[in-house]
Amino acid sequence: MTRLRRHSDAGQAFPIYIMVVAGLLFLAFAYLAVGQAAANRNGAQTAADAAALAAALDTRDALWDEWVDKIADPADWQAVFDGGGVEFLGCERAAQLASQNDATAQCVRTYGLLPGYTVDVTTNKSVGDSIVPGTESVHSKATATAVIEPLCTFPPPGDDTDEDTLPTLTCQGVEWILKPDDLTDLPEPEDLFDVHLAD
Repeated sequence: MTRLRRHSDAGQAFPIYIMVVAGLLFLAFAYLAVGQAAANRNGAQTAADAAALAAALDTRDALWDEWVDKIADPADWQAVFDGGGVEFLGCERAAQLASQNDATAQCVRTYGLLPGYTVDVTTNKSVGDSIVPGTESVHSKATATAVIEPLCTFPPPGDDTDEDTLPTLTCQGVEWILKPDDLTDLPEPEDLFDVHLAD
């Protein structure tokens, strides 16, 4: 009689065991799906950040070239430091970076206190097959904005200059004394402008 009861108890526990194991497996697959989505989303954000920064760096270098061209005319410097005098063509570079990160990008120039670019990225790869229906056709998206910030100040032309000296540039505490007849030692693009992601 006791043996029959034990056998009966074991038989009743087996379906419960199967249900618990099935539930645990479902949770494991669900966590895997969440992990896949998070990894895909992180990849999209990385691609967006890189693309926006690349676009801004491309334009920063163009602004530096423009400043070098205008170096003998200090009256034109402020316009360059404000982002003027060049075409904002960085979106082409943004598209290249997004492609290298297996994504596509939509890029626009931003206007405001600091010029820059906003890039919207969509991953080429979907989240993938998972226990969650529809994820095989879901592509992660992300947005990033990068800005170009001038780092230098200088006195207005005529206040602190003579015929043989250009205005002294002060860039983050470093002074650059420029002479029209000796322009071999010039600040680099990164000395004049900082490129960073907007908050």
